[in-house]
Amino acid sequence: MDIDPNQAINYIVTHAPKYAQAKADRVYVENFISSVKSRLMNEEEGTVANKEAYAKAHPDYIAQINALKIATEEEEKLRFLMKAAELRVEVWKTLEYSKRQELKNLEFQK
Repeated sequence: MDIDPNQAINYIVTHAPKYAQAKADRVYVENFISSVKSRLMNEEEGTVANKEAYAKAHPDYIAQINALKIATEEEEKLRFLMKAAELRVEVWKTLEYSKRQELKNLEFQK
């Protein structure tokens, strides 16, 4: 198994801003949903349950839910790719340690 730790580290460095932006976008959309819901509930008359039903069925609210889905998907995709790069470095470290141990064992046997 040939792993280049520098390539994995460069991936993390270059993609960290993208991951941070994806996370910020998801948090923004998540928080904006409550603003949309509040605005829509204020448009409707009646009980709180009626207002909430109106808000959650409204196209503006549904659009925000879809935006949250997209933002979450992007954030999670980038998070797992970053984690995979981190794991590549860990695997490389383990392989290098094993190589050093093998060399020590060979030297000891001489």
